[in-house]
Amino acid sequence: MIAMLRHGLTVWLLMVALAFPATLLAQDVPDYDRWADVADQAEYVIDGQRATDEALEILRARLVDWRGRFQQAQQINASRIDSLRAQIDALGAPPAEGETEASDIAAQRSDLNGRLAEQEAPVRRAEAELQRVQGLIGEIDALISERLTGELLSLGPSPLNPANWPGAYDALAHWLVETGLEIDTLVASRLRQAELKGNAPLIVVYLLLALVLLGRGWRWVGRVMQPAIAREEASPAARLSLFFLSLLQCFVPIIGLAAIQNALEITGFVGLRGQVLVGLITPIAIILMVSVWLGRQVFPVRETAVRPLSLTPGERRQGRWTAIAMGVTIGAGTVIDDIATNGGFEDAAQLTLFFPVVVMLGLLLVRLGRLLTSHVRQETTDGQELKVYGRIMRVLGWAAMGLGIAGPVLAGIGYHTAGVSFLMPFTISLALLALVRILQRLVGNLYGALTRRKEGLEDALAPTLIGFLLAILSLPLFAMTWGMRPAQMLDMWRQVIEGVSVGGVMINPGNFLVFALVFGAGYTVTRLLQATLKSSVLPKTRLDAGGRTAILSGTGYLGIFLAAILAITAAGIDLSSLAIVAGALSVGIGFGLQTIVSNFVSGIILLIERPIKEGDWIEVNGMMGYVREISVRSTRIETFDRSDVIVPNADLISGVVTNMTHHNNTGRAIVPVGVAYGTDTRRVEAILREVAEAHPMVLLNPPPNIIFQGFGADSLDFEIRALLRDVNFVLSVKSDLNHGIAARFAEEEIEIPFAQRDVWFRNPEALQNMPETAAPQKPHPAPRDAGHDDLNMPDADTPDGDAAP
Repeated sequence: MIAMLRHGLTVWLLMVALAFPATLLAQDVPDYDRWADVADQAEYVIDGQRATDEALEILRARLVDWRGRFQQAQQINASRIDSLRAQIDALGAPPAEGETEASDIAAQRSDLNGRLAEQEAPVRRAEAELQRVQGLIGEIDALISERLTGELLSLGPSPLNPANWPGAYDALAHWLVETGLEIDTLVASRLRQAELKGNAPLIVVYLLLALVLLGRGWRWVGRVMQPAIAREEASPAARLSLFFLSLLQCFVPIIGLAAIQNALEITGFVGLRGQVLVGLITPIAIILMVSVWLGRQVFPVRETAVRPLSLTPGERRQGRWTAIAMGVTIGAGTVIDDIATNGGFEDAAQLTLFFPVVVMLGLLLVRLGRLLTSHVRQETTDGQELKVYGRIMRVLGWAAMGLGIAGPVLAGIGYHTAGVSFLMPFTISLALLALVRILQRLVGNLYGALTRRKEGLEDALAPTLIGFLLAILSLPLFAMTWGMRPAQMLDMWRQVIEGVSVGGVMINPGNFLVFALVFGAGYTVTRLLQATLKSSVLPKTRLDAGGRTAILSGTGYLGIFLAAILAITAAGIDLSSLAIVAGALSVGIGFGLQTIVSNFVSGIILLIERPIKEGDWIEVNGMMGYVREISVRSTRIETFDRSDVIVPNADLISGVVTNMTHHNNTGRAIVPVGVAYGTDTRRVEAILREVAEAHPMVLLNPPPNIIFQGFGADSLDFEIRALLRDVNFVLSVKSDLNHGIAARFAEEEIEIPFAQRDVWFRNPEALQNMPETAAPQKPHPAPRDAGHDDLNMPDADTPDGDAAP
């Protein structure tokens, strides 16, 4: 595990170095004689297949260096070659067969072609050698992969075979005895004793430091954490401080154990064998404390802490002990592996000694898998659909239990490499997943502390994007965990840096960076220009609000379009090679996006012609409301009941739209009024005119009109038709006028009629002969008034139904 972390750090440093390649000051031709020797040696080693994996990796690194030289050599004379090709193109196409051209043109063409061939010669040779070195690198990769596959499928000694147990015990005991004898020899040495006396003060300092840190360090940091724990549940800043204090709490014991290691090393009594054990104190302390820290983060002790998994307190306690046991198991495996390597143990002895570690790790994975599946069960108790995170936890839980059983079984049979290759990478992958999740939560708390936001941190955009970036950056570590070699990873990264050809267009991170910077600058300038127009320029013009909005929108669309064009040009992306593909796709896309394009064009027309603008009161498709926003695809209308209606722009262009406030806010209000028959109509007209002219919203030029509409069924019908200063207040004006009319009519004793019906019976005496229980009650006729109707019932003895007088 320590070696993997060291390789991972190296790979990251190399990837960063490749991301910023040095600029060549001179274009030197590679030493092809020296390259021939290297290539012949590589072919000899590959054909012999006797070199170790380490030797092959060293040879591969040399070949990668030569590959870089040949790639650089392809740029030799690049500017001169481009100039010669441009001159040849300027001469025009060469004559077809059977045709001739002027002698001076032919001579010039021949001279240019010769010079071009001479300048391209180094490039052509570099291309040929580049293909050779690429082939050699591929052969080395294939050979190493073949060996790794063979190791996975190779059947070795079974650790379950009792015949292998005595040999393993004897090998370990012999190594320990030899280590003890070596230490005894060093202790008896006068030189070492003198060295011990000289270093005694420093040794005492180291031991005292270790005693203080190991005995009190954890508790001291715990006391410092108490104030933050009290505010942990509601404060992102408190959670942020607890995160770093928890790291410090686990780092203190590591310093103490490192002090012990230094004290033992300077005693002079640690020999070559003892150095194997002493040198592992700090690495094992790191493994153990990382396991403790991850366990306390994933399975927290405090109820106020964020709990990534939905587990009971008892299950969280099991999770913490499981994490600690995993750290102890991995540390024990590291010790056994180093002792076996140092002692030169046979394969049977080494596998037998390591088998308990495999079994213990498998059992711990099964236990961890059960905790993950328990979390999934807790999440699904409410009958809700399992989210993506829960599904991942379920898959990891099943995989942990399956691999926890399969790994020890394979190792017990004899497939030790296959069994360990399942257990160790999966265990480390779980630790990396937990670390990535913890770092994502750290980003959320940091964002909350900076913005003073306490809720909804996981749903915020900035922490989500940074968390996604962290997950992407962790992919190389996962790849190395599962067996990808650092050399292969560096090749992939180099390929990404150099670019990938898509349709003849080279795309690399540099292109994206330039595109993002130029487009971002253009977008920023566009927004600044819009802000300047909105705040300083347009308010000083005579344009209305709709015109200013149209100018701002057009400026924004034009600026973004120009920024995109400039960004593509600056990035060096040649879209001409994609023109055919784009043309073919545009046909299909055109049919699919026909409606969207129509709405887009309609939006542009609305912004230019401005038949409607923001704030207008319009009626479209039977809906009335105010225009609140005009975008390139649709228009948002707010109805009078405060609901938003999204209308496609094409409907506003092709349909009939009534705009009440297109040129100005002046509009007409019509108020119908009815009075009783017999009322003086001229008097009513004068009163209505006075009421209308008294309202401040009614225009006096032209004056309001009072129209005597006619003789209605129940009343004499009048109408007030008045122009208003602002038609948006038409409803309140109508209400005010009705109140004023009611008050004036009451003062002038003018009656406002209502519909009445009088029911008359022609022969009421015929009803007197009916039984008393069935006799209907005599209706109470309402007083007759203007506008009433007589509903006369025909006599039963009158066949023609004539009305009675």
